[in-house]
Amino acid sequence: MWQHNGKTIKEGKSWISTDGIKHPTNWAVWSDSVKKSFGLVWVNDPAPYDSRFYWDANTPKALNDVNAVDEEGNARLDADGNQVVTLGLKSIAIAKTKETAENILSKTDWYVIKATEVSNYTVPSSITTYRAAVRTASNTIETAITNAANHAAFMALYDVPVDSEGKRTGNAPIHDWPDEI
Repeated sequence: MWQHNGKTIKEGKSWISTDGIKHPTNWAVWSDSVKKSFGLVWVNDPAPYDSRFYWDANTPKALNDVNAVDEEGNARLDADGNQVVTLGLKSIAIAKTKETAENILSKTDWYVIKATEVSNYTVPSSITTYRAAVRTASNTIETAITNAANHAAFMALYDVPVDSEGKRTGNAPIHDWPDEI
C-alpha cells in the first residue's frame, strides 16, 4: 500500500501532500518513480493474524490473567482499592463456556422447575440425560482450556476436525456440545 507521511493513500481518492498540493484521484496510474517523487512510500501490508488470539501479527494475547500496572510498574487499583486484573484468553474462554452452558440449560430449566413445584411430575430421563451431558461437556471444555500449555495448544481448541478430504468430522473442542434435543 502507498503511504504519505505514515498515512495510507487510497486508490481512487485524491490526497494532499505536506507541501499543500492536492493530487488527483487517478494518482495510482503514475509510475513508482513519480509516486516516490511526490513523497509516497510503498509499505507492505501487515501479515494477516487472527484477532481472537493476537493483538497484531507479532503480539499474542496473554493466555493467563495479568495484574494491571501503571507506567511506573505500580499496581493499578480500582475505586475500592482492589488490584485491576486484565483477563487472559483462558479466563475469557472459560467465562464464555459457562455462559454457553447456562444458555443451553436454560431451554430445559422449566422441566426442573416444574418438578420442584408439581409433586406428581418427574423430569423425563431424556432431559436429565441431556442436561448431564451439557454439564459434562462444559467441564471437559473448561479442563481443556485450563490445560492448554501454550498459545498453540489454546488455539488448537478452536480447530474443527476434518478428514483427509477436508470435510468436517465434528466440532472444534471449544464448541463440542451435545446435540440439542
